[in-house]
Formats: sequence, C-alpha cells, structure tokens
Amino acid sequence: MEQFFKSIVEADTAPVVICNTDYEIIYLNKTAAERYAKRGGYSLVGKSLFDCHNEDSNCRIRKVVDWFKASRENNRIFTYHNPKENKDVYMIALRNDAGELIGYYEKHEYRTPETEKPYSACE
Repeated sequence: MEQFFKSIVEADTAPVVICNTDYEIIYLNKTAAERYAKRGGYSLVGKSLFDCHNEDSNCRIRKVVDWFKASRENNRIFTYHNPKENKDVYMIALRNDAGELIGYYEKHEYRTPETEKPYSACE
C-alpha cells in the first residue's frame, strides 16, 4: 500500500515537502527536489525546515503546527496566494490512525485552467 501512496505523490506536478513534528524535512517528491534545487534539492531531506525560511515564516509555521496540535479537527489552513503562479498554498496536517499529529506538508492548488484537450494523449 505504501508504494501506491508514494507513487501518487511522485506523480504530482506540484512540489510536495513532508515534515515531521520536529520541523525536519523527511521527504521531497521529484517536483519539489527540482523546484528547490538551488537550495539543495534532495539533500534538504534530514534538515530543518527553518533553514529554508525567514524568521517571520518560521514563526507562522510554529503557530500553524501548534494549531494542528490543539485539535484533531484542525487539519488544513490557507497560508497564501501566489499570484505569479496563480496558486493557493495550504499547510495540511498528517495524522496517524489514532488521530495524533505526526507531521504536515504544504499543498499547492493551481487555479490556472488546463489547456490540454481532454484525453488528447490517448487519441
């Protein structure tokens, strides 16, 4: 089952960076590694997320993780809109089967409509 989940994340065209509750980067998908190549790409795994952000962002990340910890119902928060890429960005809580916070990731939702014709690759 784990391979299916990894495959889904690797196929995503949005960057996926997963962190544990110690703010340590534990996983990057290929898109994230390429996007953050100038900062080290895959070598960011095992490093603190705080090394990649300024103090204001780090403060906000801490507040969001505290909010995630405060309630099992607190699982998704809008963090900003990136007009250059026309996307909304969220932080998403990751929980174990008991509902305990085990980590989080940043989710990118692009607003730009697809220009490809439906099923065109199969024609």
